[in-house]
Amino acid sequence: QVHLVESGGGSVQAGGSLTLSCAASGLTFGGMYMAWFRQAPGKQRDWVAVVAPGGHIIYYADSVKGRFTISQDNAKNMLYLQMDLLKPEDTAMYYCAADWFVGWVRCFTDRSYNYWGQGTQVTVSS
Repeated sequence: QVHLVESGGGSVQAGGSLTLSCAASGLTFGGMYMAWFRQAPGKQRDWVAVVAPGGHIIYYADSVKGRFTISQDNAKNMLYLQMDLLKPEDTAMYYCAADWFVGWVRCFTDRSYNYWGQGTQVTVSS
């Protein structure tokens, strides 16, 4: 059975940093698209960062580019999101997602992923 479990969320002031972690069991990251999405209250779930299979191709949403860094440790089956220079608009529930055969066109859409964590809340105060 597949499980993705996020951790590392919390409350920080603007300009601060957090590192989110996603621990996977029941699957191996190799060959999978891995992604972080976020959803603020009353808004749709949007992609934040995606890493393609192999780990060499990474995409960032414009809103986080230069501030967030996605990384993975295949040996530990862990996915990370380092978030720096946090802004109040980064406040959201953050989810990790994974799946095979997503493709670069569909990798920015939440419906392309079948495996999700339960989410971890990030709150940034001004």
